Amino acid sequence: MTARAYGVESTAPIRICDNGGWTDTWVARRGKVFNIAVRPHLTVRIDTFPSGSRDAHIVLDVRNYATRYVPVLIGPSWGPHPLLEACLREVTPPIDVDIEVTIRSDAPAGGSTGTSAATVVALIGALDRLSRRHRTAEEVARAAHAIETVHLGRQSGVQDQLCSAHGGINFIEITDYPHAVVSPVVVSDPIRRELQRRLCLIYLGRSHSWSAVHEKVMRDLERRGPGCRELEALRGAAVGARDALLAEDFAGLGSAMCANTLAQSELSADLIPDDARRVIEIAAAHRAIGWKVNGAGGDGGSITLLSGADRAAQRAMLRALREDNPAHAAIPIVISRSGLRIRDLPARD
Repeated sequence: MTARAYGVESTAPIRICDNGGWTDTWVARRGKVFNIAVRPHLTVRIDTFPSGSRDAHIVLDVRNYATRYVPVLIGPSWGPHPLLEACLREVTPPIDVDIEVTIRSDAPAGGSTGTSAATVVALIGALDRLSRRHRTAEEVARAAHAIETVHLGRQSGVQDQLCSAHGGINFIEITDYPHAVVSPVVVSDPIRRELQRRLCLIYLGRSHSWSAVHEKVMRDLERRGPGCRELEALRGAAVGARDALLAEDFAGLGSAMCANTLAQSELSADLIPDDARRVIEIAAAHRAIGWKVNGAGGDGGSITLLSGADRAAQRAMLRALREDNPAHAAIPIVISRSGLRIRDLPARD
């Protein structure tokens, strides 16, 4: 086996509880988003080998999809994972080494928690380190957003990339899309621990993807303009979440989460699917105080729940959710104080 010359490992958190989502898009022009970065992290590892010592210059190993292949980085077409291939086209790996890129996550793909953005942020960070390039968190987030919107022509807000790059609890103000200002929401350690204890991430059992419903919502918002009532309600839910947490008011935070989910449903009832409504119904019956359908909403994905102070009620809620639908899985999460992290790996014989 060929010895590894050296390596790089990078990690980036995913995102939950994104109050104000949809206002970070081009149709809203200006926005306000509150979100929380959490582990499990997305991990990218790049191993380098002497040039010409392997069968290919670049190999991609995407563990969560059990896909290992040699990407084609020229021409108009894309392979199995266009996002990853676009990153490699944007940040060209050094030509004097062969590389193998390994990507894995303990969070389910398509969970509406910004895993795609975290992947791109982590991969850009690792490629930057290989190229001895030093970008700020804002610059990495901006490049990650451009890969989705410019290289691939996809619809994308800016909040996911910023959350993964910065980490922590954030209030993001989009001043003029895609330009944004990130302000950390600083709370005491006891409040952070209590928030973490109360938060539950429930995966609905199916991957989420952009759909005709989302395209219709975008067209409607474009027609109605950035000052429409629903977008204003979403912006207000982000401000409400920030202010409540700063005031150490968990009931207020829960109310802001619920207000945001209501505003999502007013954009389109299809953004809050039936299984999410069932989760909300069970959560409310067990005295949860907040719920937020993560991301843009729609079929599949996940929902963030905020439990009340009673730990026994929270445990009973999670049991009831499992019994009601075994496909609904509680994903263990930890609030991530850090965003993109990169470290060098020593050479290996």
